[in-house]
Amino acid sequence: MAEDLQKKVAELKDQGNKALTSGNTQEAIRLYGEAIKIDPTNHVLYSNRSAALAKAANYELALVDANKTVELKPDWVKGYSRKGTALSFLGRYEEAKAVYKEGLKLDPENQQLKDGVKDAESHLTGPAGSQPVGNPFAAPGVLDRIQRDPRTKGFLTQPDYMQKLKELQQNPQALGNYLQDPRIMTTLSVLLGVDLQQMGDEEMEDRTSSREPEPEPMEEEEEELTDAQKEAKEEKQKGNEAYKKKDFETALQHYDKAIELDPEDITFLTNKAAVYFEMDRIEDCIKESEKAIERGREVRADYKQIAKAFFRIGQAYFKQEKYKDAITYYNKSLTEHRTPEALKRCQEAEKLVKELETKAYIDPEKAEEEKAKGNDLFQKGDFPNAVKHYSEAIRRNPDDPKLYSNRAACYTKLAAWELGLKDCDECIRLDPKFLKGFLRKGAILQAMKQWGRAQDVYSKALDIDSNCAEAQEGYKKCLQTMSQDPEEIRKRAMADPEIQEIMSDPAMRVILDQMQRDPGALQEHLKNPEVAAKIQKLLEAGLIQIR
Repeated sequence: MAEDLQKKVAELKDQGNKALTSGNTQEAIRLYGEAIKIDPTNHVLYSNRSAALAKAANYELALVDANKTVELKPDWVKGYSRKGTALSFLGRYEEAKAVYKEGLKLDPENQQLKDGVKDAESHLTGPAGSQPVGNPFAAPGVLDRIQRDPRTKGFLTQPDYMQKLKELQQNPQALGNYLQDPRIMTTLSVLLGVDLQQMGDEEMEDRTSSREPEPEPMEEEEEELTDAQKEAKEEKQKGNEAYKKKDFETALQHYDKAIELDPEDITFLTNKAAVYFEMDRIEDCIKESEKAIERGREVRADYKQIAKAFFRIGQAYFKQEKYKDAITYYNKSLTEHRTPEALKRCQEAEKLVKELETKAYIDPEKAEEEKAKGNDLFQKGDFPNAVKHYSEAIRRNPDDPKLYSNRAACYTKLAAWELGLKDCDECIRLDPKFLKGFLRKGAILQAMKQWGRAQDVYSKALDIDSNCAEAQEGYKKCLQTMSQDPEEIRKRAMADPEIQEIMSDPAMRVILDQMQRDPGALQEHLKNPEVAAKIQKLLEAGLIQIR
């Protein structure tokens, strides 16, 4: 690179660092982007822009830049830290853990990576590594974590901080309003196990049944029971047996007798609530569970039993399809005692709330307004903010293919190829005859140097409009490129995972060897549709030729 261009890149990077340090994340993103246009192989620029995008809560693009950082400089530890941070923000803790561990292979003593692994592992609870609620500010025990860390302990005495924390617990999207508050960013660092403040020249399940589990017998107590307590447990056992037979009225009678004999054992109340649940007497189920919680606090009952009472209330609200109320009580249950079942049900309720909110949020007119704002920003070259408006338009009208096409154009400008391809595919899925979707996809594949795939996409575009000049030109360029240096063709083709799989298939290698020795064998092999498809793929990639 010429000396004057190197100087310009360094200048833009320094300006970006200053903008990010002062909290002007959007300006920092723009400046790093300008530097990347001049020097697209500079891993530090992608790393710094990833940090800025993470601070702007644009985690998907932060991950794209982190991936690029690792791709350009696989032996640079900071790239793995950036990638792990972005994955953590997206709630993809299993992947984040793996990335942090990959970085530790390069620097086993890196404390930031160690903290990242520890935090990811703390989120991976439940069977098969089920993921927790996505809002780190609303996670169970959040105040305890803030209290234990010396960096954040003092914040809890500050009223304005507590007000902001409460708002973030209810609405994590409000984080964008507090990016310049160092207390909030430090808190987020503590909760995620990553250092968001560090910035330098090179550092910047299937649905479970709605049926309640049957009441469990109390564990045997080692201490001696009174006669009344023993009789109460006998009544409870009779109630459990009646419950199993679905003789609910009899079960209630036995549980009431148990409560009369031993009013301090709240399991009788939670079992009674379970009966009401099965009888669809939901309000009675809630009231009985509330009694159990109140009585449990008075007698200092086992926190697991209190958690069960909160869980019963959550189940009751879920059955009434009052999902937000259900989430509230599931979280209260998780605060008392974290169980996989409560966590899973909470996640399920959150998913349903999100689906309902998505449907209620749809407004085609407002989508057009956001689209117009995105178009204006696109014309001004402000692609990150254009993405935000196109994304809002998509939320308002998720079935409009043009919106995905427009956002794909932004991702193309930002070199976020995978996100662009994803939008193009969704655009084409919504409207298989939408020409612009194919043209955008072809252009992205060309930029990724996947000429065979790009040629196929342009071919489909020409099927829609045989006179489309852009499709004709794209198709022609793919053909010309693929007919150049054979070694270059081979390298590009072997970068395609599908090609790698075909070439590593022993059966295909035998077939290709037969074709080379006996061209007449080709016709026989083409009768097999699976083999024919693989041969076609190799032809498109330019790895083989048939004369």
